[in-house]
Amino acid sequence: MGRTSDAKDKILSAAHSLIEQRGYSALGVAEICSTAGVPKGSFYHFFESKEILALAVIDEHWATERREWEAVLSGDTEPLQQLQRLFEATEARQLAGQESCGAVVGCMFGNLSLEMSNQAEAVRKRLQEIFEEQVELVAAAIGRAQDRGDVEVDDVRAAARSVVAQLEGQVLFAKLYNRPSELSSLWRSCLALLRVREDEVVAHA
Repeated sequence: MGRTSDAKDKILSAAHSLIEQRGYSALGVAEICSTAGVPKGSFYHFFESKEILALAVIDEHWATERREWEAVLSGDTEPLQQLQRLFEATEARQLAGQESCGAVVGCMFGNLSLEMSNQAEAVRKRLQEIFEEQVELVAAAIGRAQDRGDVEVDDVRAAARSVVAQLEGQVLFAKLYNRPSELSSLWRSCLALLRVREDEVVAHA
């Protein structure tokens, strides 16, 4: 049983790394199995198709990333500081990816949205769900900031969607230019979007 479980984990790990670096479409089952060091028959024992594997990779990636988002967007610190930490953590993640892979890998969810949203309905739906979860997490922080009087927004959820969209867009630029520093301007843009009070802008700049 241990060997069987190990094979599944190896396939998931190999697929995660390959999808993150190269995307989905260019990968074949044979390459995934070769990278994982398992026979091709093991793949179909665990996954009915490459698309099912992609969904498993997406879920695994989001489970890890969601824990990181929840950790950053919680605690006793001010909600604006929590949002700032989220952006800093994102920039640090892209920098780490560049150092390990030689290039900024971007956001797996954004990359797959561009690549697969018109090809695989199940993947498109799952990515939608994940982005909505991200919006909910950010909206909770913005709502707390609104309650404190730190921000002025007419629609907390709409503002949260704009913040997530800005974050995703800047990550895309970071990948395009292979510069994690593209994310450094994001915080100032967020402060303006949320109409943060001038004294708060100074405090969090």
